[in-house]
Amino acid sequence: MREFAQAARSTLGLQLTASQLAALNLYERELLDWNLRFNLTAIDEPDKIRIKHFLDSLTCLLVLREKPAGRVIDVGTGAGFPGIPLKIVCPDIRLTLVESVGKKADFCRHVVRALELDGVEVLQNRAEEVGQMAAHREQYDWALARAVALLPVLAEYLLPLVRVGGAMLAMKGASVPAEANSAEPAMCILGGQLRRLVPVALPGVADERYLVVVDKISATPRAYPRRVGVPARKPL
Repeated sequence: MREFAQAARSTLGLQLTASQLAALNLYERELLDWNLRFNLTAIDEPDKIRIKHFLDSLTCLLVLREKPAGRVIDVGTGAGFPGIPLKIVCPDIRLTLVESVGKKADFCRHVVRALELDGVEVLQNRAEEVGQMAAHREQYDWALARAVALLPVLAEYLLPLVRVGGAMLAMKGASVPAEANSAEPAMCILGGQLRRLVPVALPGVADERYLVVVDKISATPRAYPRRVGVPARKPL
Protein backbone atom coordinates (compact mmCIF):
# COMPACT_ATOMS: atom_id res chain seq x y z
CA MET A 1 0.00 0.00 0.00
CA ARG A 2 3.00 2.33 0.32
CA GLU A 3 3.25 2.94 -3.43
CA PHE A 4 -0.52 3.52 -3.59
CA ALA A 5 -0.28 6.08 -0.79
CA GLN A 6 2.51 7.86 -2.69
CA ALA A 7 0.40 7.85 -5.87
CA ALA A 8 -2.56 9.36 -4.01
CA ARG A 9 -0.30 12.07 -2.65
CA SER A 10 1.36 12.91 -5.96
CA THR A 11 -1.79 12.63 -8.11
CA LEU A 12 -4.39 14.16 -5.79
CA GLY A 13 -2.45 15.86 -3.02
CA LEU A 14 -4.15 13.40 -0.68
CA GLN A 15 -2.40 12.29 2.50
CA LEU A 16 -4.05 9.00 3.45
CA THR A 17 -4.02 7.99 7.11
CA ALA A 18 -2.95 4.60 8.44
CA SER A 19 -6.59 3.73 9.24
CA GLN A 20 -7.74 4.68 5.74
CA LEU A 21 -5.02 2.54 4.17
CA ALA A 22 -5.97 -0.35 6.47
CA ALA A 23 -9.61 -0.02 5.40
CA LEU A 24 -8.66 -0.02 1.71
CA ASN A 25 -6.44 -3.05 2.30
CA LEU A 26 -9.34 -4.95 3.88
CA TYR A 27 -11.60 -3.86 1.02
CA GLU A 28 -9.06 -5.21 -1.47
CA ARG A 29 -8.82 -8.57 0.33
CA GLU A 30 -12.60 -8.96 0.41
CA LEU A 31 -12.87 -8.03 -3.26
CA LEU A 32 -10.28 -10.63 -4.25
CA ASP A 33 -11.94 -13.28 -2.07
CA TRP A 34 -15.45 -12.67 -3.43
CA ASN A 35 -14.13 -12.44 -6.96
CA LEU A 36 -13.06 -16.09 -6.76
CA ARG A 37 -16.75 -17.04 -6.47
CA PHE A 38 -18.56 -14.22 -8.24
CA ASN A 39 -17.64 -12.12 -11.25
CA LEU A 40 -17.39 -8.74 -9.52
CA THR A 41 -14.53 -7.24 -11.52
CA ALA A 42 -12.22 -8.17 -14.37
CA ILE A 43 -9.39 -6.36 -12.56
CA ASP A 44 -8.08 -8.98 -10.14
CA GLU A 45 -4.45 -8.04 -9.42
CA PRO A 46 -3.77 -6.00 -6.27
CA ASP A 47 -1.59 -3.36 -7.98
CA LYS A 48 -4.21 -2.81 -10.66
CA ILE A 49 -7.07 -2.73 -8.13
CA ARG A 50 -5.28 0.02 -6.22
CA ILE A 51 -4.78 2.22 -9.29
CA LYS A 52 -7.71 1.39 -11.59
CA HIS A 53 -10.33 1.05 -8.83
CA PHE A 54 -9.19 2.83 -5.67
CA LEU A 55 -7.16 5.73 -7.07
CA ASP A 56 -9.51 6.14 -10.02
CA SER A 57 -12.44 6.42 -7.59
CA LEU A 58 -10.61 8.99 -5.48
CA THR A 59 -10.01 11.23 -8.50
CA CYS A 60 -13.60 12.35 -7.94
CA LEU A 61 -12.19 14.45 -5.11
CA LEU A 62 -10.67 16.78 -7.73
CA VAL A 63 -14.24 17.98 -8.27
CA LEU A 64 -16.11 17.06 -5.06
CA ARG A 65 -13.93 19.50 -3.11
CA GLU A 66 -15.59 22.37 -5.00
CA LYS A 67 -19.14 21.93 -3.67
CA PRO A 68 -20.54 20.62 -0.36
CA ALA A 69 -20.75 16.82 -0.53
CA GLY A 70 -23.08 16.09 2.35
CA ARG A 71 -25.26 13.61 0.49
CA VAL A 72 -23.84 11.53 -2.37
CA ILE A 73 -25.38 8.82 -4.55
CA ASP A 74 -23.32 6.41 -6.67
CA VAL A 75 -25.35 4.89 -9.50
CA GLY A 76 -24.30 1.56 -11.02
CA THR A 77 -21.67 1.16 -8.32
CA GLY A 78 -20.79 -2.46 -9.14
CA ALA A 79 -18.40 -3.60 -6.41
CA GLY A 80 -18.59 -0.17 -4.74
CA PHE A 81 -16.72 2.18 -7.06
CA PRO A 82 -16.33 5.09 -6.71
CA GLY A 83 -18.57 5.35 -3.63
CA ILE A 84 -16.87 3.17 -1.02
CA PRO A 85 -13.31 4.49 -1.47
CA LEU A 86 -14.72 8.02 -1.27
CA LYS A 87 -16.59 7.15 1.94
CA ILE A 88 -13.41 5.70 3.47
CA VAL A 89 -11.53 8.94 2.77
CA CYS A 90 -14.49 11.28 3.49
CA PRO A 91 -16.35 9.58 6.36
CA ASP A 92 -18.77 12.48 6.89
CA ILE A 93 -20.60 12.04 3.58
CA ARG A 94 -23.95 10.24 3.61
CA LEU A 95 -23.69 7.72 0.81
CA THR A 96 -26.25 5.78 -1.21
CA LEU A 97 -25.02 2.99 -3.49
CA VAL A 98 -27.31 1.86 -6.33
CA GLU A 99 -26.65 -1.52 -7.94
CA SER A 100 -29.23 -3.68 -9.73
CA VAL A 101 -27.17 -6.92 -9.78
CA GLY A 102 -27.87 -8.90 -6.60
CA LYS A 103 -24.41 -10.37 -5.96
CA LYS A 104 -22.74 -7.00 -6.43
CA ALA A 105 -25.24 -5.31 -4.11
CA ASP A 106 -24.65 -8.11 -1.56
CA PHE A 107 -20.91 -7.55 -1.78
CA CYS A 108 -21.34 -3.82 -1.17
CA ARG A 109 -23.45 -4.54 1.94
CA HIS A 110 -20.80 -7.00 3.13
CA VAL A 111 -17.99 -4.47 2.73
CA VAL A 112 -20.00 -1.74 4.45
CA ARG A 113 -20.47 -4.08 7.44
CA ALA A 114 -16.86 -5.30 7.40
CA LEU A 115 -15.51 -1.75 7.38
CA GLU A 116 -18.14 -0.54 9.87
CA LEU A 117 -19.08 2.36 7.63
CA ASP A 118 -21.87 4.52 9.05
CA GLY A 119 -24.30 6.45 6.89
CA VAL A 120 -24.27 4.12 3.88
CA GLU A 121 -27.40 2.72 2.19
CA VAL A 122 -27.31 0.07 -0.56
CA LEU A 123 -30.26 -0.09 -2.98
CA GLN A 124 -30.74 -3.04 -5.30
CA ASN A 125 -32.69 -1.15 -7.93
CA ARG A 126 -32.34 0.28 -11.40
CA ALA A 127 -31.45 3.94 -11.65
CA GLU A 128 -34.72 4.72 -13.41
CA GLU A 129 -36.65 3.36 -10.41
CA VAL A 130 -34.63 5.26 -7.81
CA GLY A 131 -35.01 8.52 -9.74
CA GLN A 132 -38.79 8.36 -9.29
CA MET A 133 -38.68 7.51 -5.55
CA ALA A 134 -39.66 10.45 -3.34
CA ALA A 135 -36.97 9.55 -0.78
CA HIS A 136 -34.25 9.96 -3.40
CA ARG A 137 -35.52 12.25 -6.16
CA GLU A 138 -33.68 15.60 -6.10
CA GLN A 139 -32.25 14.83 -2.65
CA TYR A 140 -28.50 14.67 -3.34
CA ASP A 141 -25.67 17.17 -3.46
CA TRP A 142 -23.77 14.93 -5.89
CA ALA A 143 -24.77 12.02 -8.13
CA LEU A 144 -21.87 9.95 -9.46
CA ALA A 145 -21.45 7.24 -12.06
CA ARG A 146 -18.44 5.35 -13.29
CA ALA A 147 -20.26 3.50 -16.01
CA VAL A 148 -20.01 2.67 -19.70
CA ALA A 149 -23.03 4.51 -21.07
CA LEU A 150 -23.64 7.44 -23.36
CA LEU A 151 -23.60 10.79 -21.60
CA PRO A 152 -27.29 11.57 -22.34
CA VAL A 153 -28.17 8.23 -20.70
CA LEU A 154 -26.03 8.97 -17.65
CA ALA A 155 -27.60 12.42 -17.41
CA GLU A 156 -31.08 10.87 -17.32
CA TYR A 157 -29.96 8.46 -14.60
CA LEU A 158 -28.21 11.08 -12.45
CA LEU A 159 -29.79 14.53 -12.80
CA PRO A 160 -33.23 13.52 -11.43
CA LEU A 161 -31.46 12.54 -8.19
CA VAL A 162 -29.65 15.87 -7.74
CA ARG A 163 -31.10 18.82 -5.84
CA VAL A 164 -31.13 22.18 -7.59
CA GLY A 165 -27.75 23.69 -6.77
CA GLY A 166 -26.05 20.28 -6.69
CA ALA A 167 -24.20 18.54 -9.50
CA MET A 168 -23.65 15.26 -11.31
CA LEU A 169 -20.24 13.78 -12.00
CA ALA A 170 -19.73 11.19 -14.74
CA MET A 171 -16.42 9.37 -15.09
CA LYS A 172 -15.80 8.89 -18.80
CA GLY A 173 -13.13 7.98 -21.34
CA ALA A 174 -11.43 9.51 -24.36
CA SER A 175 -14.57 10.09 -26.46
CA VAL A 176 -16.17 12.44 -23.97
CA PRO A 177 -15.16 15.89 -25.33
CA ALA A 178 -17.24 15.35 -28.48
CA GLU A 179 -19.88 13.40 -26.59
CA ALA A 180 -20.36 16.19 -24.04
CA ASN A 181 -21.20 18.77 -26.70
CA SER A 182 -23.83 16.52 -28.28
CA ALA A 183 -25.30 15.74 -24.82
CA GLU A 184 -25.94 19.36 -23.84
CA PRO A 185 -29.54 19.46 -25.19
CA ALA A 186 -30.40 16.38 -23.07
CA MET A 187 -28.80 17.98 -20.02
CA CYS A 188 -30.88 21.11 -20.58
CA ILE A 189 -34.13 19.08 -20.74
CA LEU A 190 -33.20 17.42 -17.43
CA GLY A 191 -32.37 20.67 -15.64
CA GLY A 192 -28.59 20.47 -16.05
CA GLN A 193 -25.86 22.67 -17.47
CA LEU A 194 -22.44 21.40 -18.46
CA ARG A 195 -19.84 23.09 -16.28
CA ARG A 196 -16.55 21.54 -17.36
CA LEU A 197 -14.49 18.50 -18.26
CA VAL A 198 -11.59 17.66 -15.97
CA PRO A 199 -8.81 15.52 -17.51
CA VAL A 200 -7.50 12.81 -15.19
CA ALA A 201 -4.17 11.00 -15.42
CA LEU A 202 -3.48 7.81 -13.48
CA PRO A 203 0.08 6.54 -13.02
CA GLY A 204 0.88 3.75 -15.45
CA VAL A 205 -2.47 4.06 -17.27
CA ALA A 206 -2.36 5.34 -20.85
CA ASP A 207 -6.12 5.63 -21.39
CA GLU A 208 -7.55 9.14 -21.39
CA ARG A 209 -10.00 9.81 -18.58
CA TYR A 210 -12.29 12.74 -17.81
CA LEU A 211 -14.59 13.87 -15.05
CA VAL A 212 -17.73 15.40 -16.57
CA VAL A 213 -19.29 17.95 -14.22
CA VAL A 214 -22.89 19.06 -14.82
CA ASP A 215 -24.59 21.58 -12.52
CA LYS A 216 -28.27 21.15 -11.63
CA ILE A 217 -29.79 24.57 -12.36
CA SER A 218 -33.52 23.74 -12.48
CA ALA A 219 -35.90 20.96 -11.44
CA THR A 220 -36.10 17.85 -13.61
CA PRO A 221 -39.52 17.40 -15.28
CA ARG A 222 -41.56 14.64 -13.65
CA ALA A 223 -41.49 12.54 -16.83
CA TYR A 224 -37.79 11.80 -16.27
CA PRO A 225 -36.24 9.36 -15.77
CA ARG A 226 -38.38 7.32 -18.14
CA ARG A 227 -39.27 3.65 -17.61
CA VAL A 228 -36.54 1.07 -16.98
CA GLY A 229 -34.56 0.46 -20.16
CA VAL A 230 -35.96 3.38 -22.15
CA PRO A 231 -33.07 5.84 -21.56
CA ALA A 232 -30.54 3.32 -22.91
CA ARG A 233 -32.72 2.32 -25.89
CA LYS A 234 -33.80 5.85 -26.78
CA PRO A 235 -31.29 8.40 -25.43
CA LEU A 236 -32.53 11.98 -25.28
